[in-house]
Amino acid sequence: MRAWLPLTLSTLQNPAHLVKEEGPGVESEEDVIERRGGEEEEEAEDGEARIQGLSLQQSHQLLELCLTRDPSLMFDLLRFTSDAPPPGPPVEGQPTWCVCHNCREMSTDVERKCCGQPHDSCVSSLPHMEVYILQEGVLRLARRIWNDIRAVADLQDTVESNKQFRYAAYRQFVVWQYGALGQGHRVVIPSCFVWKIRDRYPDPHGQYKGFIPSRV
Repeated sequence: MRAWLPLTLSTLQNPAHLVKEEGPGVESEEDVIERRGGEEEEEAEDGEARIQGLSLQQSHQLLELCLTRDPSLMFDLLRFTSDAPPPGPPVEGQPTWCVCHNCREMSTDVERKCCGQPHDSCVSSLPHMEVYILQEGVLRLARRIWNDIRAVADLQDTVESNKQFRYAAYRQFVVWQYGALGQGHRVVIPSCFVWKIRDRYPDPHGQYKGFIPSRV
């Protein structure tokens, strides 16, 4: 480690003398950065070599394992395997900005967002939706945890209950795709997914708040 020069009257009178000396065998900051860069490069090369050595079957098994451990990788898989067509002439009831044919009109421009996938790969139609997002038991646990953190009552009234289910489902989707965003950070959820949730847990009066950028 670096050693400090002894503190004497002369050093107090001349602060410029208060400098650090390099001890024997101590790496400089530049050396540490260079060494760590080399280690990271070796690690990447080792991982690449191991991946290249996998058979096709082993690659499939590894990918399935990765998807099980981190379900959000499904969105990366969709980007690699889906070729979404550009918005074309809309079908009846379909907005012009929708590609998946499952979106509906939204109240603001910022909410007019499609998942961008072909109809057969629409995010709202994936089996993961039912498992991670739509199941009432999953959402009930998720909302109880959230309400406990915020010290909010877990209301059983149908109107408020469905509202809490919708909010829980929105949070589940965000965590599924993006992970924890942190306080104050929000993202727009695709319209197809929003309406999938609203259809499952509707407001009896059809009144929905929509996206509020400033809300935490």
